[in-house]
Amino acid sequence: MTRTGSPRLLLGLAAVAVAFAAADTYVVVLALPEMMGATGIPIDQLQRAAPIVSGFLLGYVAMLPLIGRIADLRGRLPVLVAALVVFAAGSLVTALAYDLPSMVTGRFLQGVGGGGLVPATLALVADLYPVERRGVPLGIVSAVQELGSVIGPLFGALVISVADWRTIFLINLAVGLVLAAALRAARDTREAGAAGASPGDERSPGPPGRFDWGSPLLLLVTLGFGALVFVQPNELVTDITWGELFLPFAGDGRWLTPVGLVTIVAFLLFLVRSATASRPMLDLAGWARSSREADLRGALLLAVALGGVILAFATADPQVQVFSDRGLWYLAAAAVAAVAFVLHLRSAQAPLVPPGALRQRPAWGAILVSFFVGSALIAALIDIPIYARTTTYRTSQLMAALVLVRFLVALPIGAVVGGYLIRTRGAGPVTAVGMTMSATGFFLMSRWGIDSLEDPTSNIALVLCGFGFGLALAPVNAAVLAHTDAGVHGLASAMVVVARMVGMLVGISALTTIGLRRYYAEQDGLPTVTEVCGKAEMCQDFRDLQKLAGVAQEQTVFLGAAFCALAAAVVALVVFRGAATRAVAAHHAVRSLG
Repeated sequence: MTRTGSPRLLLGLAAVAVAFAAADTYVVVLALPEMMGATGIPIDQLQRAAPIVSGFLLGYVAMLPLIGRIADLRGRLPVLVAALVVFAAGSLVTALAYDLPSMVTGRFLQGVGGGGLVPATLALVADLYPVERRGVPLGIVSAVQELGSVIGPLFGALVISVADWRTIFLINLAVGLVLAAALRAARDTREAGAAGASPGDERSPGPPGRFDWGSPLLLLVTLGFGALVFVQPNELVTDITWGELFLPFAGDGRWLTPVGLVTIVAFLLFLVRSATASRPMLDLAGWARSSREADLRGALLLAVALGGVILAFATADPQVQVFSDRGLWYLAAAAVAAVAFVLHLRSAQAPLVPPGALRQRPAWGAILVSFFVGSALIAALIDIPIYARTTTYRTSQLMAALVLVRFLVALPIGAVVGGYLIRTRGAGPVTAVGMTMSATGFFLMSRWGIDSLEDPTSNIALVLCGFGFGLALAPVNAAVLAHTDAGVHGLASAMVVVARMVGMLVGISALTTIGLRRYYAEQDGLPTVTEVCGKAEMCQDFRDLQKLAGVAQEQTVFLGAAFCALAAAVVALVVFRGAATRAVAAHHAVRSLG
Protein backbone atom coordinates (compact mmCIF):
# COMPACT_ATOMS: atom_id res chain seq x y z
CA MET A 1 0.00 0.00 0.00
CA THR A 2 1.40 3.39 -0.96
CA ARG A 3 1.53 5.61 2.10
CA THR A 4 1.71 8.97 0.39
CA GLY A 5 -1.33 11.17 0.51
CA SER A 6 -4.11 10.86 3.07
CA PRO A 7 -6.23 7.68 2.88
CA ARG A 8 -8.92 9.39 4.96
CA LEU A 9 -9.04 12.36 2.59
CA LEU A 10 -9.28 10.14 -0.49
CA LEU A 11 -11.90 7.93 1.15
CA GLY A 12 -13.85 10.97 2.34
CA LEU A 13 -13.97 12.58 -1.10
CA ALA A 14 -14.90 9.30 -2.79
CA ALA A 15 -17.58 8.58 -0.18
CA VAL A 16 -19.15 12.03 -0.63
CA ALA A 17 -19.19 11.45 -4.39
CA VAL A 18 -20.88 8.06 -3.94
CA ALA A 19 -23.47 9.54 -1.57
CA PHE A 20 -24.27 12.42 -3.91
CA ALA A 21 -24.63 10.16 -6.95
CA ALA A 22 -26.78 7.73 -4.93
CA ALA A 23 -29.03 10.61 -3.90
CA ASP A 24 -29.57 11.40 -7.57
CA THR A 25 -31.00 7.90 -8.03
CA TYR A 26 -33.95 8.87 -5.86
CA VAL A 27 -34.18 12.60 -6.54
CA VAL A 28 -36.48 11.97 -9.51
CA VAL A 29 -39.17 10.59 -7.17
CA LEU A 30 -40.62 14.04 -6.50
CA ALA A 31 -39.31 15.86 -9.57
CA LEU A 32 -40.76 13.40 -12.11
CA PRO A 33 -44.14 15.16 -12.62
CA GLU A 34 -42.42 18.46 -13.50
CA MET A 35 -39.85 16.65 -15.68
CA MET A 36 -42.74 14.99 -17.54
CA GLY A 37 -44.34 18.37 -18.14
CA ALA A 38 -41.07 19.73 -19.58
CA THR A 39 -41.03 16.93 -22.17
CA GLY A 40 -44.71 17.27 -23.07
CA ILE A 41 -45.90 14.07 -21.32
CA PRO A 42 -49.29 14.45 -19.59
CA ILE A 43 -49.29 13.68 -15.87
CA ASP A 44 -51.89 10.93 -16.36
CA GLN A 45 -49.55 9.02 -18.74
CA LEU A 46 -46.92 8.07 -16.18
CA GLN A 47 -45.86 4.94 -18.06
CA ARG A 48 -44.54 7.06 -20.95
CA ALA A 49 -42.04 8.56 -18.50
CA ALA A 50 -40.59 5.14 -17.62
CA PRO A 51 -37.49 5.71 -19.85
CA ILE A 52 -36.46 8.60 -17.57
CA VAL A 53 -36.02 6.05 -14.77
CA SER A 54 -34.96 3.01 -16.82
CA GLY A 55 -32.42 5.12 -18.76
CA PHE A 56 -30.60 5.88 -15.52
CA LEU A 57 -30.71 2.21 -14.45
CA LEU A 58 -29.44 1.11 -17.84
CA GLY A 59 -26.41 3.38 -17.60
CA TYR A 60 -25.84 2.48 -13.95
CA VAL A 61 -25.83 -1.30 -14.31
CA ALA A 62 -24.97 -2.17 -17.91
CA MET A 63 -21.64 -0.31 -17.99
CA LEU A 64 -20.48 -1.27 -14.48
CA PRO A 65 -18.32 -4.30 -15.44
CA LEU A 66 -16.43 -2.33 -18.08
CA ILE A 67 -15.85 0.61 -15.75
CA GLY A 68 -14.74 -1.70 -12.96
CA ARG A 69 -12.24 -3.41 -15.27
CA ILE A 70 -10.91 -0.07 -16.53
CA ALA A 71 -10.39 0.94 -12.89
CA ASP A 72 -8.17 -2.15 -12.54
CA LEU A 73 -6.13 -1.26 -15.62
CA ARG A 74 -5.96 2.53 -15.51
CA GLY A 75 -6.29 3.26 -11.79
CA ARG A 76 -9.03 3.96 -9.25
CA LEU A 77 -8.58 7.71 -8.94
CA PRO A 78 -8.55 8.49 -12.69
CA VAL A 79 -11.80 6.49 -13.04
CA LEU A 80 -13.37 8.30 -10.09
CA VAL A 81 -12.52 11.67 -11.65
CA ALA A 82 -13.78 10.58 -15.08
CA ALA A 83 -16.98 9.15 -13.59
CA LEU A 84 -17.72 12.46 -11.86
CA VAL A 85 -17.12 14.36 -15.10
CA VAL A 86 -19.51 12.05 -16.97
CA PHE A 87 -22.05 12.44 -14.14
CA ALA A 88 -21.71 16.22 -14.36
CA ALA A 89 -22.11 16.14 -18.14
CA GLY A 90 -25.26 14.03 -17.78
CA SER A 91 -26.61 16.50 -15.22
CA LEU A 92 -26.07 19.36 -17.66
CA VAL A 93 -27.83 17.53 -20.49
CA THR A 94 -30.75 16.66 -18.17
CA ALA A 95 -31.04 20.24 -16.93
CA LEU A 96 -31.19 21.55 -20.52
CA ALA A 97 -33.40 18.74 -21.88
CA TYR A 98 -36.37 19.85 -23.97
CA ASP A 99 -37.80 16.48 -25.04
CA LEU A 100 -37.84 12.86 -23.87
CA PRO A 101 -34.81 11.62 -25.92
CA SER A 102 -32.55 14.40 -24.63
CA MET A 103 -33.71 13.83 -21.05
CA VAL A 104 -33.16 10.06 -21.28
CA THR A 105 -29.69 10.70 -22.74
CA GLY A 106 -28.82 12.90 -19.78
CA ARG A 107 -30.14 10.38 -17.27
CA PHE A 108 -28.20 7.59 -19.01
CA LEU A 109 -24.96 9.57 -18.70
CA GLN A 110 -25.74 10.26 -15.05
CA GLY A 111 -26.22 6.53 -14.51
CA VAL A 112 -22.90 5.68 -16.18
CA GLY A 113 -21.04 8.23 -14.07
CA GLY A 114 -22.83 7.49 -10.82
CA GLY A 115 -22.52 3.73 -11.22
CA GLY A 116 -18.82 3.94 -12.04
CA LEU A 117 -18.12 5.59 -8.68
CA VAL A 118 -19.12 2.54 -6.63
CA PRO A 119 -16.69 -0.19 -7.84
CA ALA A 120 -13.81 2.28 -8.12
CA THR A 121 -14.40 3.46 -4.53
CA LEU A 122 -14.65 -0.09 -3.14
CA ALA A 123 -11.44 -1.05 -4.96
CA LEU A 124 -9.79 2.13 -3.65
CA VAL A 125 -10.60 1.02 -0.10
CA ALA A 126 -8.79 -2.25 -0.80
CA ASP A 127 -5.78 -0.28 -2.07
CA LEU A 128 -5.67 2.04 0.93
CA TYR A 129 -6.32 -0.43 3.75
CA PRO A 130 -5.06 -3.97 4.48
CA VAL A 131 -7.56 -6.82 4.70
CA GLU A 132 -7.95 -6.68 8.47
CA ARG A 133 -8.70 -2.90 8.47
CA ARG A 134 -11.14 -2.70 5.56
CA GLY A 135 -14.31 -3.43 7.50
CA VAL A 136 -15.11 0.06 8.81
CA PRO A 137 -14.16 1.90 5.56
CA LEU A 138 -16.29 -0.52 3.56
CA GLY A 139 -19.10 0.00 6.04
CA ILE A 140 -18.81 3.76 5.61
CA VAL A 141 -18.94 3.50 1.82
CA SER A 142 -21.98 1.20 2.05
CA ALA A 143 -23.61 3.55 4.56
CA VAL A 144 -23.22 6.70 2.47
CA GLN A 145 -24.44 4.84 -0.61
CA GLU A 146 -27.66 3.89 1.18
CA LEU A 147 -27.88 7.29 2.87
CA GLY A 148 -28.41 8.70 -0.60
CA SER A 149 -31.83 7.06 -0.68
CA VAL A 150 -32.79 9.23 2.30
CA ILE A 151 -31.10 12.42 1.12
CA GLY A 152 -32.33 12.21 -2.48
CA PRO A 153 -36.09 12.72 -2.01
CA LEU A 154 -35.52 15.32 0.73
CA PHE A 155 -33.03 17.22 -1.43
CA GLY A 156 -35.42 17.10 -4.38
CA ALA A 157 -38.36 18.30 -2.27
CA LEU A 158 -36.30 21.17 -0.83
CA VAL A 159 -35.13 22.41 -4.23
CA ILE A 160 -38.53 22.07 -5.88
CA SER A 161 -40.13 24.05 -3.06
CA VAL A 162 -38.00 27.10 -3.90
CA ALA A 163 -36.91 26.64 -7.52
CA ASP A 164 -37.47 24.82 -10.81
CA TRP A 165 -36.67 21.09 -11.18
CA ARG A 166 -33.76 21.98 -13.49
CA THR A 167 -32.01 23.55 -10.50
CA ILE A 168 -31.55 20.06 -9.03
CA PHE A 169 -29.40 18.99 -11.95
CA LEU A 170 -27.53 22.28 -12.16
CA ILE A 171 -26.54 21.73 -8.51
CA ASN A 172 -25.46 18.20 -9.50
CA LEU A 173 -23.32 19.73 -12.25
CA ALA A 174 -21.56 22.10 -9.88
CA VAL A 175 -21.01 19.55 -7.11
CA GLY A 176 -19.81 16.91 -9.57
CA LEU A 177 -17.20 19.23 -11.06
CA VAL A 178 -16.03 20.44 -7.63
CA LEU A 179 -15.60 16.85 -6.40
CA ALA A 180 -13.81 15.89 -9.61
CA ALA A 181 -11.40 18.80 -9.15
CA ALA A 182 -10.83 17.89 -5.49
CA LEU A 183 -10.11 14.25 -6.33
CA ARG A 184 -7.82 15.31 -9.17
CA ALA A 185 -5.88 17.55 -6.77
CA ALA A 186 -5.68 14.77 -4.19
CA ARG A 187 -4.46 12.38 -6.89
CA ASP A 188 -1.79 14.80 -8.06
CA THR A 189 -0.62 15.31 -4.47
CA ARG A 190 -0.51 11.57 -3.93
CA GLU A 191 1.45 10.95 -7.12
CA ALA A 192 3.90 13.77 -6.37
CA GLY A 193 4.84 12.17 -3.06
CA ALA A 194 4.64 8.53 -4.15
CA ALA A 195 7.78 6.48 -4.50
CA GLY A 196 6.09 4.17 -6.97
CA ALA A 197 2.77 3.41 -8.59
CA SER A 198 0.00 1.53 -6.86
CA PRO A 199 -3.43 0.35 -8.07
CA GLY A 200 -4.93 3.58 -6.77
CA ASP A 201 -2.65 5.73 -8.89
CA GLU A 202 -2.60 6.33 -12.60
CA ARG A 203 -0.70 3.62 -14.40
CA SER A 204 1.34 5.87 -16.65
CA PRO A 205 2.44 9.51 -16.49
CA GLY A 206 0.80 12.07 -18.71
CA PRO A 207 2.17 12.38 -22.25
CA PRO A 208 4.94 14.97 -22.73
CA GLY A 209 4.49 18.14 -24.71
CA ARG A 210 2.71 21.48 -24.48
CA PHE A 211 -0.83 21.60 -23.15
CA ASP A 212 -3.50 21.80 -25.84
CA TRP A 213 -5.31 25.08 -25.17
CA GLY A 214 -7.44 24.68 -28.29
CA SER A 215 -9.48 21.90 -26.68
CA PRO A 216 -10.86 24.07 -23.83
CA LEU A 217 -11.86 26.74 -26.34
CA LEU A 218 -13.68 24.22 -28.52
CA LEU A 219 -15.36 22.79 -25.43
CA LEU A 220 -16.56 26.26 -24.40
CA VAL A 221 -17.98 26.80 -27.89
CA THR A 222 -19.71 23.42 -27.70
CA LEU A 223 -21.23 24.17 -24.29
CA GLY A 224 -22.24 27.71 -25.19
CA PHE A 225 -23.95 26.92 -28.47
CA GLY A 226 -25.31 23.67 -27.04
CA ALA A 227 -27.02 25.65 -24.30
CA LEU A 228 -28.63 27.83 -26.96
CA VAL A 229 -29.88 24.71 -28.76
CA PHE A 230 -31.51 23.39 -25.60
CA VAL A 231 -32.79 26.61 -24.03
CA GLN A 232 -33.63 28.63 -27.17
CA PRO A 233 -34.01 32.05 -25.46
CA ASN A 234 -37.24 33.71 -26.57
CA GLU A 235 -35.50 37.07 -27.10
CA LEU A 236 -33.19 35.54 -29.72
CA VAL A 237 -35.65 33.13 -31.32
CA THR A 238 -38.22 35.86 -31.99
CA ASP A 239 -35.66 38.41 -33.20
CA ILE A 240 -35.85 39.07 -36.94
CA THR A 241 -32.08 38.75 -37.44
CA TRP A 242 -30.91 36.34 -34.73
CA GLY A 243 -33.98 34.16 -35.10
CA GLU A 244 -32.67 32.81 -38.41
CA LEU A 245 -29.95 30.95 -36.48
CA PHE A 246 -32.68 28.81 -34.87
CA LEU A 247 -34.54 27.92 -38.07
CA PRO A 248 -33.90 24.30 -39.17
CA PHE A 249 -32.58 23.62 -42.68
CA ALA A 250 -34.97 20.66 -42.95
CA GLY A 251 -37.69 19.19 -40.74
CA ASP A 252 -38.13 20.57 -37.25
CA GLY A 253 -35.09 19.19 -35.40
CA ARG A 254 -33.11 21.64 -33.26
CA TRP A 255 -29.78 20.12 -34.30
CA LEU A 256 -30.43 20.91 -37.97
CA THR A 257 -30.31 24.65 -37.28
CA PRO A 258 -27.20 26.83 -37.77
CA VAL A 259 -26.71 26.93 -33.99
CA GLY A 260 -27.06 23.15 -33.78
CA LEU A 261 -24.59 22.49 -36.60
CA VAL A 262 -22.00 24.80 -35.00
CA THR A 263 -22.37 22.80 -31.78
CA ILE A 264 -21.89 19.48 -33.60
CA VAL A 265 -18.86 20.68 -35.56
CA ALA A 266 -17.21 22.19 -32.47
CA PHE A 267 -17.75 18.97 -30.52
CA LEU A 268 -16.30 16.82 -33.31
CA LEU A 269 -13.24 19.09 -33.53
CA PHE A 270 -12.87 18.82 -29.75
CA LEU A 271 -12.85 15.01 -30.01
CA VAL A 272 -10.29 15.10 -32.84
CA ARG A 273 -7.92 17.38 -30.93
CA SER A 274 -8.36 15.29 -27.76
CA ALA A 275 -7.36 12.17 -29.68
CA THR A 276 -4.33 13.70 -31.45
CA ALA A 277 -2.81 16.38 -29.20
CA SER A 278 0.39 15.58 -27.28
CA ARG A 279 -1.07 16.86 -23.98
CA PRO A 280 -4.84 16.86 -24.49
CA MET A 281 -7.40 18.22 -22.07
CA LEU A 282 -9.18 14.88 -22.35
CA ASP A 283 -6.99 11.87 -23.04
CA LEU A 284 -9.44 10.10 -25.35
CA ALA A 285 -6.71 7.98 -26.90
CA GLY A 286 -5.69 6.71 -23.47
CA TRP A 287 -9.27 5.93 -22.44
CA ALA A 288 -9.92 4.18 -25.75
CA ARG A 289 -6.78 2.10 -25.26
CA SER A 290 -7.88 1.20 -21.72
CA SER A 291 -11.33 0.20 -23.01
CA ARG A 292 -9.78 -2.12 -25.59
CA GLU A 293 -7.47 -3.64 -22.98
CA ALA A 294 -10.49 -4.18 -20.74
CA ASP A 295 -12.19 -6.20 -23.53
CA LEU A 296 -14.66 -3.69 -24.97
CA ARG A 297 -16.37 -6.33 -27.14
CA GLY A 298 -17.05 -8.59 -24.18
CA ALA A 299 -18.22 -5.64 -22.09
CA LEU A 300 -20.71 -4.61 -24.79
CA LEU A 301 -22.10 -8.15 -25.01
CA LEU A 302 -22.54 -8.22 -21.25
CA ALA A 303 -24.07 -4.73 -21.36
CA VAL A 304 -26.66 -5.91 -23.91
CA ALA A 305 -27.48 -8.92 -21.72
CA LEU A 306 -27.87 -6.78 -18.60
CA GLY A 307 -29.74 -4.10 -20.55
CA GLY A 308 -32.30 -6.63 -21.77
CA VAL A 309 -32.99 -7.76 -18.21
CA ILE A 310 -33.25 -4.16 -17.00
CA LEU A 311 -35.66 -3.09 -19.73
CA ALA A 312 -37.82 -6.19 -19.30
CA PHE A 313 -38.45 -5.51 -15.62
CA ALA A 314 -37.78 -1.81 -15.04
CA THR A 315 -40.30 -0.62 -17.63
CA ALA A 316 -43.13 -2.66 -16.11
CA ASP A 317 -45.62 -1.37 -13.55
CA PRO A 318 -44.89 -3.53 -10.47
CA GLN A 319 -48.44 -3.11 -9.20
CA VAL A 320 -50.14 -4.71 -12.19
CA GLN A 321 -47.63 -6.63 -14.34
CA VAL A 322 -44.45 -8.67 -14.16
CA PHE A 323 -42.91 -7.73 -17.52
CA SER A 324 -43.38 -4.75 -19.73
CA ASP A 325 -45.34 -5.30 -22.94
CA ARG A 326 -42.11 -6.11 -24.79
CA GLY A 327 -40.51 -7.87 -21.84
CA LEU A 328 -40.17 -11.30 -23.43
CA TRP A 329 -38.42 -9.79 -26.46
CA TYR A 330 -35.99 -7.97 -24.17
CA LEU A 331 -35.27 -11.20 -22.27
CA ALA A 332 -34.76 -13.11 -25.51
CA ALA A 333 -32.20 -10.55 -26.66
CA ALA A 334 -30.54 -10.73 -23.23
CA ALA A 335 -30.29 -14.53 -23.47
CA VAL A 336 -28.67 -14.37 -26.91
CA ALA A 337 -26.18 -11.75 -25.73
CA ALA A 338 -25.40 -13.79 -22.59
CA VAL A 339 -24.60 -16.89 -24.66
CA ALA A 340 -22.42 -14.81 -26.99
CA PHE A 341 -20.64 -13.34 -23.95
CA VAL A 342 -19.84 -16.78 -22.52
CA LEU A 343 -18.51 -17.97 -25.87
CA HIS A 344 -16.45 -14.79 -26.13
CA LEU A 345 -14.89 -15.37 -22.70
CA ARG A 346 -13.75 -18.83 -23.81
CA SER A 347 -12.04 -17.54 -26.96
CA ALA A 348 -10.71 -14.05 -26.05
CA GLN A 349 -7.03 -13.71 -25.24
CA ALA A 350 -7.66 -11.03 -22.60
CA PRO A 351 -11.34 -11.37 -21.61
CA LEU A 352 -13.32 -8.94 -19.48
CA VAL A 353 -13.31 -11.50 -16.67
CA PRO A 354 -9.79 -12.98 -16.51
CA PRO A 355 -9.60 -16.76 -16.04
CA GLY A 356 -9.68 -17.65 -12.37
CA ALA A 357 -10.48 -14.08 -11.27
CA LEU A 358 -13.42 -15.28 -9.16
CA ARG A 359 -12.13 -18.80 -8.54
CA GLN A 360 -12.30 -18.77 -4.73
CA ARG A 361 -15.59 -19.66 -3.07
CA PRO A 362 -16.02 -16.42 -1.08
CA ALA A 363 -15.45 -14.40 -4.29
CA TRP A 364 -18.16 -15.96 -6.44
CA GLY A 365 -20.20 -16.57 -3.30
CA ALA A 366 -20.33 -12.83 -2.61
CA ILE A 367 -21.97 -12.34 -6.01
CA LEU A 368 -24.56 -15.02 -5.19
CA VAL A 369 -25.29 -13.57 -1.75
CA SER A 370 -25.60 -10.09 -3.25
CA PHE A 371 -28.22 -11.40 -5.68
CA PHE A 372 -30.42 -12.71 -2.84
CA VAL A 373 -29.89 -9.54 -0.80
CA GLY A 374 -31.13 -7.50 -3.76
CA SER A 375 -34.14 -9.74 -4.33
CA ALA A 376 -35.26 -9.14 -0.74
CA LEU A 377 -34.28 -5.47 -0.51
CA ILE A 378 -36.46 -4.42 -3.44
CA ALA A 379 -39.58 -5.57 -1.58
CA ALA A 380 -38.88 -3.00 1.13
CA LEU A 381 -38.10 -0.18 -1.30
CA ILE A 382 -41.18 -0.76 -3.47
CA ASP A 383 -43.84 -2.40 -1.33
CA ILE A 384 -43.56 -0.57 1.98
CA PRO A 385 -44.73 2.71 0.33
CA ILE A 386 -47.37 0.78 -1.64
CA TYR A 387 -48.67 -0.77 1.57
CA ALA A 388 -48.77 2.66 3.22
CA ARG A 389 -50.74 4.09 0.28
CA THR A 390 -53.11 1.12 0.32
CA THR A 391 -53.91 1.50 4.02
CA THR A 392 -53.15 4.53 6.19
CA TYR A 393 -51.99 7.18 3.70
CA ARG A 394 -54.27 6.75 0.71
CA THR A 395 -54.26 10.45 -0.17
CA SER A 396 -50.64 11.38 0.60
CA GLN A 397 -47.76 10.00 -1.44
CA LEU A 398 -45.31 12.01 0.67
CA MET A 399 -46.48 10.51 3.96
CA ALA A 400 -46.36 7.04 2.44
CA ALA A 401 -42.78 7.66 1.35
CA LEU A 402 -41.85 8.87 4.84
CA VAL A 403 -42.81 5.45 6.21
CA LEU A 404 -39.94 4.02 4.18
CA VAL A 405 -37.55 6.60 5.66
CA ARG A 406 -37.75 4.75 9.01
CA PHE A 407 -36.33 1.70 7.22
CA LEU A 408 -33.76 3.71 5.26
CA VAL A 409 -32.36 5.55 8.29
CA ALA A 410 -31.60 2.26 10.05
CA LEU A 411 -29.83 0.82 7.00
CA PRO A 412 -26.67 3.02 6.95
CA ILE A 413 -26.33 2.65 10.73
CA GLY A 414 -26.31 -1.12 10.26
CA ALA A 415 -23.73 -0.77 7.48
CA VAL A 416 -21.22 0.97 9.78
CA VAL A 417 -21.87 -1.54 12.58
CA GLY A 418 -21.40 -4.43 10.14
CA GLY A 419 -18.08 -3.01 8.99
CA TYR A 420 -16.92 -2.74 12.59
CA LEU A 421 -18.02 -6.29 13.48
CA ILE A 422 -16.10 -8.03 10.69
CA ARG A 423 -12.86 -6.81 12.25
CA THR A 424 -13.33 -9.54 14.87
CA ARG A 425 -16.13 -11.70 13.47
CA GLY A 426 -16.40 -13.74 10.31
CA ALA A 427 -18.18 -12.37 7.24
CA GLY A 428 -20.52 -15.37 7.14
CA PRO A 429 -21.99 -15.05 10.65
CA VAL A 430 -22.32 -11.24 10.44
CA THR A 431 -24.10 -11.46 7.08
CA ALA A 432 -26.32 -14.30 8.31
CA VAL A 433 -27.32 -12.42 11.45
CA GLY A 434 -28.12 -9.31 9.44
CA MET A 435 -30.25 -11.09 6.86
CA THR A 436 -32.02 -13.09 9.60
CA MET A 437 -32.92 -9.78 11.26
CA SER A 438 -34.27 -8.53 7.92
CA ALA A 439 -36.25 -11.75 7.47
CA THR A 440 -37.74 -11.29 10.93
CA GLY A 441 -38.73 -7.73 10.05
CA PHE A 442 -40.40 -8.91 6.84
CA PHE A 443 -42.23 -11.64 8.73
CA LEU A 444 -43.60 -9.04 11.14
CA MET A 445 -44.69 -6.92 8.15
CA SER A 446 -46.49 -9.94 6.66
CA ARG A 447 -48.72 -9.86 9.77
CA TRP A 448 -49.65 -6.20 9.34
CA GLY A 449 -53.33 -5.36 8.95
CA ILE A 450 -55.13 -2.29 7.66
CA ASP A 451 -54.37 -0.09 10.68
CA SER A 452 -50.95 -1.45 11.66
CA LEU A 453 -49.01 1.69 10.72
CA GLU A 454 -51.02 3.64 13.30
CA ASP A 455 -49.42 1.45 15.97
CA PRO A 456 -45.93 2.68 17.01
CA THR A 457 -44.76 -0.95 17.27
CA SER A 458 -44.77 -1.10 13.44
CA ASN A 459 -41.50 0.84 13.63
CA ILE A 460 -39.84 -2.23 15.16
CA ALA A 461 -40.27 -4.21 11.94
CA LEU A 462 -39.06 -1.31 9.78
CA VAL A 463 -35.95 -0.55 11.87
CA LEU A 464 -35.09 -4.22 12.37
CA CYS A 465 -35.35 -4.92 8.65
CA GLY A 466 -33.31 -1.89 7.61
CA PHE A 467 -30.60 -2.45 10.21
CA GLY A 468 -30.28 -6.09 9.13
CA PHE A 469 -29.74 -5.19 5.49
CA GLY A 470 -27.10 -2.66 6.49
CA LEU A 471 -25.32 -5.21 8.64
CA ALA A 472 -24.83 -7.49 5.62
CA LEU A 473 -23.38 -4.96 3.16
CA ALA A 474 -19.78 -4.54 4.37
CA PRO A 475 -19.12 -8.29 4.93
CA VAL A 476 -20.14 -9.11 1.34
CA ASN A 477 -17.80 -6.47 -0.10
CA ALA A 478 -15.00 -7.41 2.29
CA ALA A 479 -15.22 -11.08 1.31
CA VAL A 480 -14.98 -10.48 -2.43
CA LEU A 481 -12.05 -8.07 -2.00
CA ALA A 482 -10.17 -10.39 0.35
CA HIS A 483 -10.41 -13.33 -2.07
CA THR A 484 -9.58 -11.71 -5.40
CA ASP A 485 -6.31 -10.34 -6.75
CA ALA A 486 -5.72 -6.59 -6.46
CA GLY A 487 -5.67 -6.44 -10.26
CA VAL A 488 -9.37 -7.38 -10.48
CA HIS A 489 -10.79 -5.60 -7.42
CA GLY A 490 -12.64 -3.10 -9.58
CA LEU A 491 -14.24 -5.80 -11.71
CA ALA A 492 -15.10 -7.96 -8.70
CA SER A 493 -16.74 -5.03 -6.88
CA ALA A 494 -18.69 -4.17 -10.03
CA MET A 495 -20.00 -7.73 -10.34
CA VAL A 496 -21.25 -7.64 -6.73
CA VAL A 497 -23.15 -4.41 -7.43
CA VAL A 498 -24.52 -5.79 -10.71
CA ALA A 499 -25.68 -8.98 -8.96
CA ARG A 500 -27.59 -6.97 -6.38
CA MET A 501 -29.27 -4.81 -9.03
CA VAL A 502 -30.24 -7.85 -11.11
CA GLY A 503 -31.50 -9.53 -7.95
CA MET A 504 -33.69 -6.49 -7.28
CA LEU A 505 -35.22 -6.68 -10.75
CA VAL A 506 -35.78 -10.43 -10.69
CA GLY A 507 -36.99 -10.26 -7.10
CA ILE A 508 -39.66 -7.66 -7.76
CA SER A 509 -40.86 -9.70 -10.73
CA ALA A 510 -41.15 -12.96 -8.79
CA LEU A 511 -42.64 -11.37 -5.68
CA THR A 512 -45.10 -9.33 -7.74
CA THR A 513 -46.25 -12.50 -9.51
CA ILE A 514 -46.89 -14.23 -6.19
CA GLY A 515 -48.55 -11.16 -4.70
CA LEU A 516 -50.85 -10.64 -7.70
CA ARG A 517 -52.02 -14.26 -7.52
CA ARG A 518 -52.97 -13.73 -3.89
CA TYR A 519 -54.71 -10.46 -4.80
CA TYR A 520 -56.77 -12.04 -7.58
CA ALA A 521 -57.64 -14.98 -5.34
CA GLU A 522 -58.92 -12.56 -2.69
CA GLN A 523 -60.84 -10.59 -5.32
CA ASP A 524 -62.52 -13.74 -6.63
CA GLY A 525 -63.73 -14.50 -3.11
CA LEU A 526 -65.35 -11.10 -2.61
CA PRO A 527 -69.11 -10.70 -2.78
CA THR A 528 -70.53 -8.51 -5.52
CA VAL A 529 -71.13 -4.79 -5.14
CA THR A 530 -74.88 -5.36 -5.04
CA GLU A 531 -74.56 -7.96 -2.27
CA VAL A 532 -72.48 -5.62 -0.09
CA CYS A 533 -74.02 -2.24 -0.89
CA GLY A 534 -77.55 -3.25 -1.82
CA LYS A 535 -77.19 -1.36 -5.10
CA ALA A 536 -75.03 -1.27 -8.22
CA GLU A 537 -73.02 1.73 -7.02
CA MET A 538 -69.83 1.15 -4.99
CA CYS A 539 -70.04 1.97 -1.27
CA GLN A 540 -67.43 2.36 1.49
CA ASP A 541 -67.95 -1.21 2.78
CA PHE A 542 -67.04 -2.62 -0.63
CA ARG A 543 -64.00 -0.35 -0.85
CA ASP A 544 -62.85 -1.69 2.53
CA LEU A 545 -63.12 -5.24 1.20
CA GLN A 546 -61.01 -4.30 -1.81
CA LYS A 547 -58.50 -2.72 0.53
CA LEU A 548 -58.24 -6.03 2.37
CA ALA A 549 -57.36 -7.73 -0.93
CA GLY A 550 -54.58 -5.18 -1.47
CA VAL A 551 -53.27 -5.77 2.06
CA ALA A 552 -53.25 -9.53 1.43
CA GLN A 553 -51.15 -8.94 -1.68
CA GLU A 554 -48.54 -6.95 0.27
CA GLN A 555 -48.52 -9.50 3.09
CA THR A 556 -47.63 -12.18 0.55
CA VAL A 557 -44.85 -10.05 -0.95
CA PHE A 558 -43.35 -9.40 2.50
CA LEU A 559 -43.47 -13.10 3.33
CA GLY A 560 -41.74 -13.94 0.05
CA ALA A 561 -39.07 -11.32 0.81
CA ALA A 562 -38.51 -12.96 4.19
CA PHE A 563 -37.67 -16.24 2.45
CA CYS A 564 -35.28 -14.41 0.08
CA ALA A 565 -33.53 -12.85 3.07
CA LEU A 566 -33.25 -16.24 4.77
CA ALA A 567 -31.80 -17.69 1.56
CA ALA A 568 -29.14 -14.97 1.62
CA ALA A 569 -28.36 -15.83 5.25
CA VAL A 570 -27.98 -19.55 4.56
CA VAL A 571 -25.88 -19.03 1.43
CA ALA A 572 -23.63 -16.59 3.30
CA LEU A 573 -22.93 -19.13 6.04
CA VAL A 574 -21.88 -21.68 3.40
CA VAL A 575 -19.86 -19.59 0.93
CA PHE A 576 -18.20 -17.31 3.49
CA ARG A 577 -17.01 -20.15 5.70
CA GLY A 578 -13.34 -19.38 6.33
CA ALA A 579 -13.46 -16.03 4.50
CA ALA A 580 -10.37 -14.01 5.46
CA THR A 581 -11.87 -10.69 6.50
CA ARG A 582 -10.45 -10.62 10.04
CA ALA A 583 -6.95 -9.83 11.22
CA VAL A 584 -6.32 -13.40 12.37
CA ALA A 585 -7.11 -14.74 8.90
CA ALA A 586 -5.72 -12.00 6.67
CA HIS A 587 -2.33 -13.60 6.09
CA HIS A 588 -4.03 -16.77 4.83
CA ALA A 589 -5.80 -14.77 2.10
CA VAL A 590 -2.53 -13.14 1.03
CA ARG A 591 -0.80 -16.51 0.86
CA SER A 592 -3.62 -18.17 -1.09
CA LEU A 593 -3.75 -15.32 -3.63
CA GLY A 594 0.02 -15.34 -4.05
